[in-house]
Amino acid sequence: MMSQAHLHSLCLLILYLTTGYSREGKFSGPLKPMTFSVFEGQDQNQIIFQFTANPPAVTFELTGETEGIFQIEPNGYLHLIKALDRETKSVHNFQVLALDAQGAIVEGPVPITIEVKDINDNRPMFHQFKYQGTVRQNSRPGKPFMYVNATDLDDPATPNGQLFYQIVVQLPNVDNVMYFQINNKTGAISLTREGAWELDPAKNPSYNLMVSVKDMGGQNENSFSDTASVDITVMENIWKAPEPVEVVENSTDPHPIKITQVRWNDPGALYFLVEKEKLPRFPFSIDKEGDIYVTQPLDREEKDSYVFYAVAKDEQGNPLSYPLEIHVKVEDINDNPPSCPSPMTVFEVQENEMLGSNIGTLTAHDLDKENTLHSFLEYRIVEQTPKLPTDEIFLIQFATGMIQLAKRSLKRQENPQYNLTVEVSDEDFKTLCYVQINVIDINDQIPIFDKSDYGNLTLAEDTAIGTIILIIQATDADEPLTGSSKIIYRIVEGDNEERLGIDTDLHTNAGYVTIKKSLDFETAAVSNIVVKAENPEPLVSGVTYNESSFAKFTLIVTDVNEAPQFSQHTFQANVSEDVAVGTKLGHVTAKDPEGLDISYSLRGDKRGWLRIDHVTGEIFSVAPLDREAESLYRVQVVATEVGGSSLSSMSQFHLTLTDVNDNPPRLAKEYTGLFFCHPVSAPGSLIFEATDDDQKPFRGHHFTFSLGSENLQNDWEVSKINGTHAKLSTKHTNFEEKVYEISIRISDGGRPPLEGIVSLPVTFCTCVEGHCFKPVGHQDGMPTVGMAVGILLTTFLVIGIILAVVFIRMKKDKGKDNVENAQGSETKPLRS
Repeated sequence: MMSQAHLHSLCLLILYLTTGYSREGKFSGPLKPMTFSVFEGQDQNQIIFQFTANPPAVTFELTGETEGIFQIEPNGYLHLIKALDRETKSVHNFQVLALDAQGAIVEGPVPITIEVKDINDNRPMFHQFKYQGTVRQNSRPGKPFMYVNATDLDDPATPNGQLFYQIVVQLPNVDNVMYFQINNKTGAISLTREGAWELDPAKNPSYNLMVSVKDMGGQNENSFSDTASVDITVMENIWKAPEPVEVVENSTDPHPIKITQVRWNDPGALYFLVEKEKLPRFPFSIDKEGDIYVTQPLDREEKDSYVFYAVAKDEQGNPLSYPLEIHVKVEDINDNPPSCPSPMTVFEVQENEMLGSNIGTLTAHDLDKENTLHSFLEYRIVEQTPKLPTDEIFLIQFATGMIQLAKRSLKRQENPQYNLTVEVSDEDFKTLCYVQINVIDINDQIPIFDKSDYGNLTLAEDTAIGTIILIIQATDADEPLTGSSKIIYRIVEGDNEERLGIDTDLHTNAGYVTIKKSLDFETAAVSNIVVKAENPEPLVSGVTYNESSFAKFTLIVTDVNEAPQFSQHTFQANVSEDVAVGTKLGHVTAKDPEGLDISYSLRGDKRGWLRIDHVTGEIFSVAPLDREAESLYRVQVVATEVGGSSLSSMSQFHLTLTDVNDNPPRLAKEYTGLFFCHPVSAPGSLIFEATDDDQKPFRGHHFTFSLGSENLQNDWEVSKINGTHAKLSTKHTNFEEKVYEISIRISDGGRPPLEGIVSLPVTFCTCVEGHCFKPVGHQDGMPTVGMAVGILLTTFLVIGIILAVVFIRMKKDKGKDNVENAQGSETKPLRS
């Protein structure tokens, strides 16, 4: 068992005393170990507790750390002699004894602990009256760059010692925007987001903050406070993008080569390079000091500049500031020879060209940097073939490569072709390019028709498009197969409708006149056609086309009786399916080219819905229309001449029927397998789906469901799942083993709304392994299971009897046959 003293040690009493506690409100109790909590600063003679003791104890005594603060009276009252101070001593320990009249100890000593509770009797004090700090412009917002500290002697575990820092004033105050912030618990000073962007030593090199600290967490109007001044010097941010770097291409120096550097404002930053564009190779690196290197030779012709980013991060991988953009420009060296535009550059020059004429420009290329000595090219002709009738017929411009005729005009008959070898050089390299100059004929001869009048040409107006109706011929004395001798035929009069076209044979210059559009006797019975023959190349100055380049013929078109022509290939109409019988649905039109009257009729009206006015072509309904039967109704319209040859033509009439809500809802399928296992152990439910034959918006996810009879409401309920599905649920378990026909009312919510009543057969049946075995009821004329089994057994018995009789009969017949065969063999005569 636990000792009495041990039990006493477990009994602790905490007593909170307030100023003005009187004897009438005292606490009392037997002598035992106790702990009291007493607020510091209590008035002297404050009663703490009254101890009681059993006889023969008559008085009490204190021993231990009383320090002249605590006193106990003979009647057991423990009280203060003077006020407590937690900051001097927070815990007092002493003992209480109970004595008898002779001074002998009757009870105790028992330990007493006095815990001094704090009151807010100390103000917070900054460690310094003035603080000095520095910050870099563009430093990361929220990262402390200095601290201010204050101390409060009150208990930090209570609100009395909980300090609250805040910035009271910022000078200068630019646009009433705070550039600095302070952590109200730690005193850490950092930049705000605005300060990180706006601080600039060139504008304001220093700032002064008035900072306050309050106890009571700053939440009490009776808090004590203190203030301090903070002088902050703004230093220039050294995290800046370096100047663009120039790196000479194809450097042979050992790599890597340092090309530039970046530095974060404080040591310890981690540096990284980030590509701006994805490259097959990234030839740069950065070390832990922020020095940036090119790691391999660069090729300006492959890429003439690079842009990437330098990033500084802290130890946790967080960016310290915005990335810096690094620009590297690759400087050119002359490492590429000039290149010719093609293996052979071909120019043409007309004969009799004037001296100084520009024949063409040879434009070589150099992959080195433009507008430098590396890419400046010089041209010089080093050979001319043939040198007839003289050498140096051609001149090339030294700087541009333009080739000119230098000494005399050219004659194609003398030499149709010249070849030049041109030397192209830059500062260090030379390349030979080859130029071919073809002397071409000038267009100084006009085309001349073989005959100027091709007479009359008579054609029926139904002559097929593409038919060649006439071949014309002109000749040109210029060089064959050139632009000067090629002939283009153009009809200049008599064919405003452009019904005819003329194609030229490229080898013979023959012109094939063909029909491009249908001829029309009614609009153009006779046409006087004038054709001009001309060259694609312009004639030389002083030469013009004359009457020799023109020819004519007369086109006579004979009439052919043509079928009527509809104004459209397909006529369309849109109506609602519920239009009244006799409504005009559409109108078709056709014309007869000969001006005869037209009679209209319909073909393919398989449903007998339509009627057409045979004179006007207006189409009417003659029966109710049904979109569900046919939403797009197609018929043919026939236009027939009245009189003449009674020719006819056909067009299409498409009638689109728009839906009205004229179909009630129904079940989406036939539900024949819905069942519950009998006996029913708990209410259950079945899901079914509804639909109707209307189209949207009449057919959509909007059906509502209810029971079709009030008599079903005690046993069943219907609840909607969504616009097309519902759930049929049982309300109890007391159902018979049979088929129930449940009527359901379904409404579609259309305009007008329609509803349908459907029947759901639900079977309650005995289940084996999840399968329903429906009870079979006897119907007139139908055998029961027992009867069926009896019939089956009787059938088997009859079949068995029949088989036995047949078998016995076969045995008898076989025996009889054997006897007859034996007798027959005995009576047969012997053959000789």
